Amino acid sequence: MSKKNDLLKEALLLEPKEKATIIEALMKSLDAPDEAIDALWKQECESRIEAYEKGALKAVSVHEAFAKYQIDAD
Repeated sequence: MSKKNDLLKEALLLEPKEKATIIEALMKSLDAPDEAIDALWKQECESRIEAYEKGALKAVSVHEAFAKYQIDAD
């Protein structure tokens, strides 16, 4: 059996509060900031704002955007 499966089996035996503590720690580890990605998103956002302000990019309503992907906005 793999180490991952052994760990999971042990975790399932924990009390709910202990499980919640482990889950919280794991979730935080997945949400660690990445400065390189943040910088790329900042550049992308600024580029889009500039294009919108110059009229090269048009805005659409949330309903139009969601309709494109068949998502219910309400």
